Amino acid sequence: MSAQPASPHSRAGSPLTPFFKPRSVAVVGASRDPAGIGHRILLALLGSRFSGSIFPVNPHAAEIAGLKSFPSLTAAPGPVDLAIIAVPPALVLSVIDDCAAAHVPAVVLITAGFAETGGSGLALEQHLQAAIRRHRIRLIGPNCFGLMNLHPDVQLNATYTPAIPPSGRVSIASESGGLGLAVVTAARRLNLGLSGFVSVGNHVDVSVLDLLEYWEQDESTGVILLYLETVVDPRRFRHIAGRVGKKKPIVVLKAGRTSAGQSAAGSHTAALATNDTAVDALFTQCGAIRAETLDDMLALATGLSAQPMPQGRRVGILTNSGGPGVLCADSCAAEGLTVPPFSDPTQSALASFLPPTAALRNPVDVIGFATKDQHARAVETMLTTDSLDALIIVHVSVRPEDNPPVAAGIVRGIKAARRISGKRKPVYICWMAEGDLDRTFSVGEETIPTYRHPEIPARVINRALTYTTWQHESAGQTPRYPDADIDQARAICAGALSNRGPGWLTTQETRTLLAAMTLPLAQGEIAATANEAVRIAGEIGFPVAVKLASHTILHKTEIGGVHLNLADAQSVRNAFESIRARLAQEGQPEAMEGVLVQPMLSGGVEVMAGMTRDPLFGPLVAFGLGGFHVEILGDVQFRIAPLTDRDATEMVTRIKGARLLQGYRSKPAADAAALSDVLLRLSRLVEEIPEISELDLNPIFALPEGQGCRIADARIRVVR
Repeated sequence: MSAQPASPHSRAGSPLTPFFKPRSVAVVGASRDPAGIGHRILLALLGSRFSGSIFPVNPHAAEIAGLKSFPSLTAAPGPVDLAIIAVPPALVLSVIDDCAAAHVPAVVLITAGFAETGGSGLALEQHLQAAIRRHRIRLIGPNCFGLMNLHPDVQLNATYTPAIPPSGRVSIASESGGLGLAVVTAARRLNLGLSGFVSVGNHVDVSVLDLLEYWEQDESTGVILLYLETVVDPRRFRHIAGRVGKKKPIVVLKAGRTSAGQSAAGSHTAALATNDTAVDALFTQCGAIRAETLDDMLALATGLSAQPMPQGRRVGILTNSGGPGVLCADSCAAEGLTVPPFSDPTQSALASFLPPTAALRNPVDVIGFATKDQHARAVETMLTTDSLDALIIVHVSVRPEDNPPVAAGIVRGIKAARRISGKRKPVYICWMAEGDLDRTFSVGEETIPTYRHPEIPARVINRALTYTTWQHESAGQTPRYPDADIDQARAICAGALSNRGPGWLTTQETRTLLAAMTLPLAQGEIAATANEAVRIAGEIGFPVAVKLASHTILHKTEIGGVHLNLADAQSVRNAFESIRARLAQEGQPEAMEGVLVQPMLSGGVEVMAGMTRDPLFGPLVAFGLGGFHVEILGDVQFRIAPLTDRDATEMVTRIKGARLLQGYRSKPAADAAALSDVLLRLSRLVEEIPEISELDLNPIFALPEGQGCRIADARIRVVR
């Protein structure tokens, strides 16, 4: 590596350009000790054949690794675009001052010992943040693994590993240096081409979101991978990732999936919601593809970056072994893909060159000892038929010596199909060949993703299709609802907090608040006496329901507080007295505000809607089957407010029990539009009034299309 003269210094382009396209890099803390991190970073830069100048900075050495060393940044012979700092924590702030004196715009701080250690490390990080803001320096780290830009024009490896993956179109941001190293190493093994890699460390300045915005405009990046341990700013993440995702797929592996359920929560919504529920909702809304494991993330990366997106769900399977072929077909079915049988002409074409014992319908089983030519012609035939949208090839090694000719036949078949049809249907290979697992498949400049298990390609295809569906749909709108009286709703919450402090609204307060939002309450009135309950029931018309009205007793059925199908005045009177007597027996007579008298509702599907406020993600809105179903089945969709009309529609249609709402057997379809409207009004309410911490509307009776829905029961909790 020669120390070339640096180009004239310029800050044109993105503020992150000096990180990814530096003309000169200084390694501050470059050491002569081969085990030192500074020395290893210097060797990594040299080994990657970085296209610019490299300046080791060490006041105690004149030469390191064959390069002239300089005592300080200001002593370097030309402008420095990027400084890599690997010095003890106590020296970092003075080095940052040197960066400012040398007009260095970008710093990668490898050094650990900051906020991750707590105590004095946290204070040091705060001083660091103040320093870079004062000097207007952009910084990646501290406590990070470094970064790479593998574009052939740059060839920058500013990490402390010599492992360099192939150049490609995948960019990676990782909040873990160790996991980042694992991804880089795996990328070499999988022939996964990387464009950029960044270990963000403590992200005291440059964040994952900054990187998303940079890669959004980067022509070298086609797929973005993120490893996250937290989502620092969910609202900004939703906005930026949603915009970037319309151009490029974002695959996210989020750590910390498990979390203790909130079993003591007062509402069904809060009991069902976890932090990971909110993460899933966020990723769904912004189109991010969530990976379950590291292997899953790498499988998605190879599939999305190396092949075109599938245009449909029809999959062809070519195998030389029936069992793995069946497993692959089962996985396709589980992912909502189809494995359609071939037409007679296609089967005849396959039969003309395959063994008589081959299975021809799909999956196509060419039998264990199929030749190179038979594989080539089978691949060509299946890829050129119009009845498939994607092809999965499953190979099991019968004899090690068969693997090279089979691989050559597969490549020849893909080349022929590409040449004949001019179409690039995606191809995925499952290569189950012990001793030959690292084989890669290249067709010209095209890489064919290769997996070890037959279940993996179906998942990749399904996730790709889910992403492209989201990508091509409109983002949706957030209605404002001028008929909603937000001021009245806010006044009710403020009054309750002023009078009683944090807690649940009374039944009357709840009903008045929901009416202010023009939400479809079921008819009903609150009665303070048995005589008043009888009067209200007579006005409503029998049969009626009588329910305890109380803001301190949440589960009314458990103390006999719900009486249904009351057919006459005496039944209503008896119900009132029964509830009062039970509360007296329980020692809670003051808990009774009265009873709510309502008409009996029938003919609809019981659903629920709700909200709980996550400390990080904000209002988390829920929708699912109602009544006891929500407790037993947990069939609930969550989204983060504010909801769009698209979010609300997806919530209604994506619960597992959606068939009940779409019309089942002799039952009519429910009014899905009315349910979506409830969710959107609820979203507006909780966005406008942050004092609402929990809310349940359960049950909601979803009536037939055109008849709307009715909220039969509700509870709302407010906090300061």
